[in-house]
Amino acid sequence: MATSINSTVLGWKYSSFFSQSNAFNAVSPPFKPKPPLSKFSLTCSAASSSSDPLLVKAARGDPVSRPPAWMMRQAGRYMAVYRKLAEKYPSFRERSETTDLIVEISLQPWKAFRPDGVIIFSDILTPLPAFGVDFDIEDIRGPVIHSPIRSEEDLKTLHPIDFDKLKFVGESLKILRQEVGGHAAVLGFVGAPWTIATYIVEGGTTRTYTTIKSMCHTAPHVLKTLLSHLTQAIADYVIFQVESGAHCIQIFDSWGGQLPPAMWERWSKPYIKEIVHLVKKKCPEVPIVLYINGNGGLLERMKDTGVDVIGLDWTVDMADGRRRLGSGIGVQGNVDPAYLFSPLAALTEEIQRVVRCAGPRRHILNLGHGVLVGTPEEAVAHFFEVARSLQFDTLFPSNTAKNPNLVT
Repeated sequence: MATSINSTVLGWKYSSFFSQSNAFNAVSPPFKPKPPLSKFSLTCSAASSSSDPLLVKAARGDPVSRPPAWMMRQAGRYMAVYRKLAEKYPSFRERSETTDLIVEISLQPWKAFRPDGVIIFSDILTPLPAFGVDFDIEDIRGPVIHSPIRSEEDLKTLHPIDFDKLKFVGESLKILRQEVGGHAAVLGFVGAPWTIATYIVEGGTTRTYTTIKSMCHTAPHVLKTLLSHLTQAIADYVIFQVESGAHCIQIFDSWGGQLPPAMWERWSKPYIKEIVHLVKKKCPEVPIVLYINGNGGLLERMKDTGVDVIGLDWTVDMADGRRRLGSGIGVQGNVDPAYLFSPLAALTEEIQRVVRCAGPRRHILNLGHGVLVGTPEEAVAHFFEVARSLQFDTLFPSNTAKNPNLVT
């Protein structure tokens, strides 16, 4: 296993802590913000290259010979090597905030299955302490935030993101980039502002989202200020990941699907759109994927966020999703994770069906959600073997360009 390396944490000029844009329709902050942290100089890769990994090419819309493949939650408890390591290091926070452990866990599926994307082992809540929100992870309750933010007074705990507290993320991405070379894309990820805010407001996980949904009407100025702060912090965090080695970034608006479409348009979409805008200004060639669990009612609304790829969950038929989104944007997914418990022949057939429906351009093969606990490793291996065996020139002969499901 690679060992951790010393590096100087990178940063950039922060926007005003609570700078507001018309997109947010937020009010001025009711308190004096803390001064910004130290400023640094940052650059991002500015141009695409023929040596880019397959996944990056597909995300950008470049011609590729087959669909690249990776899996959400591809590192985790379904793997025996992970369970063995977790016995030795039982704290999830330790596993996800220690460079050597992050690298080892991230590379476990790479060594076993050779996916086309290697995603950093982390959590969407990882950056919270770096901008003033402490949390714990309890065995039964999961994430717990002991001081939820629900008032103007609570907002005073927030400050600009401090990358000195996230060195393990930057170091891990640098090592992963070195380890996989050009053979796979290194993937970073973040939570969308609405999704992160649900934890911060509710104080942890919830099934109803009643506190934050009520806050949309009872304290909209507080929620807008929180979301605006999260937007800037997450955009900065994305750029930090890219500069540290991530080829591609996925935004998880995991709980965006819990909002009615009109509410998502108001309370989630503008903030995602602003993140994409800020990132693309500095890193225009870095592909961004947006995934929302339960996004069947949001596909058309997701399209103009500026992202390069939209991840589909398994409840959306791939052919229908492609038809609704059109050929000008990428799609990711969307094999039902339960197929990995089925006979391998059935899994093969479903993978081929999804790829045919997605078409030969702008498709990243994935599951429609994360790998389930208890998934047979043999099935995961088979998933990637089938993906590598597919060839677009065989699946889509030149005379099939008239097929409305294909992207030309």
